[in-house]
Amino acid sequence: MPGRAGLRAGSRIEGGAVSRALAFSSTMRWNCRLPRASWGSGLGRAPQPPDDRIPFLICWSWARKGECPLGPSRAFTRHHGSSVGSAPPPGKHGQLFQSISVAEAIQRHRQNLAEWFIRLPREEHQFGPTFALDAVHVDPVIRESTADELLHPSVELALEHQPPQPGLPTLALSQLFDPDACGRRVQTVVLYGTVGTGKSTLVRKMVLDWCHRRLPTFELIIPFSCEDLSSLGPAPASLCQLVAQRNMALKEVLPLMAAAGPRLLFVLHGLEHLNLDFQLAGTGLCSDPEEPKAPAAVIVNLLRKYMLPEASILVTTRPSAISRIPSKYVGRYGEICGFSDTNLQKLYFQLRLNQPDCGNSAGGAGVLATSAQRDNLVQMLSQNLEGHHQIAAACFLPSYCWLVCATLHFLHTPTPGGQTLTSIYTSFLRLNFSGEMLDSTDPSRVSLMAYAARTLGKLAHKGVTSRKTYFSEEDVRGCLEAGIKTEKEFQLLHVFRRDALRFFLAPCVEPGHPGTYVFTVPAMQEYLAALYIVLGLHKTTLQRVSKDVAELMGRVGEDVSLVLGIVAKLLPLRVLPVLFNLLKVVPRVFGHVMGKSREAVAQAMVLEMFREEDYYNDDVLDQMGASILGVEGPRRHPDEPPEDEVFELFPMFVGGLLSAHNRAVLAQLGCPIKNLDVLENTQAIKKKLGKQGRQVLPPSELLDYLFFHYEFQNQGFSAEVLSSLRQLNLAGVRMTPLKCTVVAAVLSRGKHTLDEVNLASCQLDPAGLHTLKPVLLRARKLGLQLNSLGPEACRNLRDLLLHDQCQITTLRLSNNPLTAAGAALLVEGLAGNTSLTHLSLLHTGLGDKGLELLAAQLDHSQQLQELNVAYNGAGDTAALALAKAARRHPSLELLHLYFNELSSEGRQVLRDLGGTAEGGARVVTSLTEGTAVSEYWSVILSEVQRNLNSWDQARVQRHLELLLRDLEDSRGATLNPWRKAQMLRVEGEVKALLEQLGGSGS
Repeated sequence: MPGRAGLRAGSRIEGGAVSRALAFSSTMRWNCRLPRASWGSGLGRAPQPPDDRIPFLICWSWARKGECPLGPSRAFTRHHGSSVGSAPPPGKHGQLFQSISVAEAIQRHRQNLAEWFIRLPREEHQFGPTFALDAVHVDPVIRESTADELLHPSVELALEHQPPQPGLPTLALSQLFDPDACGRRVQTVVLYGTVGTGKSTLVRKMVLDWCHRRLPTFELIIPFSCEDLSSLGPAPASLCQLVAQRNMALKEVLPLMAAAGPRLLFVLHGLEHLNLDFQLAGTGLCSDPEEPKAPAAVIVNLLRKYMLPEASILVTTRPSAISRIPSKYVGRYGEICGFSDTNLQKLYFQLRLNQPDCGNSAGGAGVLATSAQRDNLVQMLSQNLEGHHQIAAACFLPSYCWLVCATLHFLHTPTPGGQTLTSIYTSFLRLNFSGEMLDSTDPSRVSLMAYAARTLGKLAHKGVTSRKTYFSEEDVRGCLEAGIKTEKEFQLLHVFRRDALRFFLAPCVEPGHPGTYVFTVPAMQEYLAALYIVLGLHKTTLQRVSKDVAELMGRVGEDVSLVLGIVAKLLPLRVLPVLFNLLKVVPRVFGHVMGKSREAVAQAMVLEMFREEDYYNDDVLDQMGASILGVEGPRRHPDEPPEDEVFELFPMFVGGLLSAHNRAVLAQLGCPIKNLDVLENTQAIKKKLGKQGRQVLPPSELLDYLFFHYEFQNQGFSAEVLSSLRQLNLAGVRMTPLKCTVVAAVLSRGKHTLDEVNLASCQLDPAGLHTLKPVLLRARKLGLQLNSLGPEACRNLRDLLLHDQCQITTLRLSNNPLTAAGAALLVEGLAGNTSLTHLSLLHTGLGDKGLELLAAQLDHSQQLQELNVAYNGAGDTAALALAKAARRHPSLELLHLYFNELSSEGRQVLRDLGGTAEGGARVVTSLTEGTAVSEYWSVILSEVQRNLNSWDQARVQRHLELLLRDLEDSRGATLNPWRKAQMLRVEGEVKALLEQLGGSGS
């Protein structure tokens, strides 16, 4: 970059030539010049109809032949300050292009631009098949700045990260081309902002407003992508050719461009992609739009106002490239500051999450479909923003608002096939960094994302290994400046700090950590640490030397071995075969060192996954949801050492980044991962998981383990590693649609039988049962207790029992409101099932009707051995009918009827029924059998103890008092001291339960 003195000297030379040329052209001013009109003085005043809102997000890369629009999209949305309602200025507005052919050409141009810009990148498809972005537009804050301020950028790390202070002058879009403070007309506006602040969105909004005739200030808008222009290289092309190649419809309009004056707007998006030279020695003057020049030279003369001097120009760029345009050619600077106001963040989330299609997946079913559920989600998020949590600092960048919405959608709605948390973060980076070079003027063409992975990935990995999330300025500087020796490297670091550092790091706003920095969202630290590992950037000195030596010796060894082989045949020297073999051994030795490195990475990842300290945390998906919605997850105590920080997403991201899809996207970002490295890392991880994965894990940790396999997206790998899994215990884990999808996707490829699947207290619903069906079919014992499953869920259970691959022998459905309607569906499944032997319908609300249905259909289930219908509110008649059917059943051995509404006479009849004949099912109605204690007394009391807090306590107390009375009567009726002692022991157990319920126990 030239010094200030050099700039002044160049300005004097160039300024003299330009002034002479402009003096000559002043006699040829346009006859149709119009008075400058502001961009809609009524902007934002007229209400915008919902149907006319413009989509807010689109990829920005101008089409080359045969390409699809998949370029990066920078930010989010515009809602305030729409140009709807802008009135055309007085005078000759609308009189420039009045011929029918020209008007039709401009109309075709509008249609072509609109069709290009309304296309959604594939990242938006997750929000539903009919999701439209034209209902959400929120303007980021634009702060007017001066050339003097830009000439003296802050070099302090802390100041670079601070959001703009309130009270500084701000600009609305309608004010961009207003006269400046001195009353001079503004023809060139430069908008600059760091990655993710919303530059592309603002440009795109202006273009779409013009396409839909909501921007009457400009009669013609011609947008250029500077990334596209830079790809042309130095090949000469005139301005007219550049326009016509990208806008075929404007061929007839090109001769009239000069006549449009200020009503012609050129939009130059992404100026950082162009290397501009404003020195006359480098770029000569050119005023003819039809004269072929290098694209950069054409843009320079446009910005000099030497070519089409009356035209308006809007430029967007990253901060590091602002100085490429001399300030004398710029009428106004505007810094795009993102959503520095939390009200803008809340508005964005309200508009985005309240879209009707946000509750639906691509398959058409959703869990956020009701407006109450969506409103609750928005309210929790807004409260977290109001609490000045770190999420508000993250959502200062509109891009992170998109990430928050995408993550919430991933967590709370059915997930499209193949979508993972890692893919969301990788796609998020692609939207912001695809095609972005750190510095287009640097011949090395370093990818911006690759530079971030090497520098901030190192910081993130150090934080994970040392269990810390807060970093001092020295920590940050140490990772950014490590290994920098040349002036070019310092220049690249300066560009990165100005353009992208704020995207990844934010000042900590939590109390107790002043002057520190954190990663913008906690998961980003773990993602970058995983990327740092997967890219092979974490190496010791020995490992780096080993790799270089192994590659060198491998190349040299081939040539030398060939020579030695020839010499050995000619000269019988014994030493030559020894040298020959040594050359083969050296690469193997150093390759072995690299293999040890991969094993160490796998070991570190597996140890992080199976840390016993994290065994009783929430699962990682609940932790992520809690961090976004403000419900605090497991946090370390302030007095405890920082080693208790949780990094459970780190191993998930390591596995996810090895998947084929994420590797393909990373290659687009300049971060390729070699297939051989993936294979070797996968083998090392499989070896370590084979040793650690056999241990019994708590439910939340088991789900995390399955989530790792889901992120890995390698079904063959998962099927082999999980072949030893025999018990799937997820009791107490809240099984959201995503978690059901994770479990089904990971375990559906396995063929081995699962001895037990425990899904008790998982808040399952019928949709979850449907998703998990491939896993449930392989279960021997299936526990679905305490899930609030109603009659509609019994349809899924019926289909499960009737499936020809069903292996279920024990089905526990206790404490679910199945009712008699559900029982009617279950008996259909029992009639066609051949595997079920034990069925528990304890406390399922069957009532008399449910028991009567079971009694009528019981003989159709020939293999059933045990049936529990206790605590179902059934009376004497229904209970007796079921007991008689059970006595006739050929295989049924045990029927539980305790805690039903049985009279004393009814209980006695059931006791007598059990003693009338040999064989048949035993009927359990009480803790006693005649004058003896029932052998099932412990089963009954353990069920009561287990459900004491969830059952109706008054009703349970009444039944326990009846049981206590039976025990006392039986104890009084027997003279056997052994039986009396047994009954006293059981009475003590019952009294203890009554005391827990607040009863007298007497």
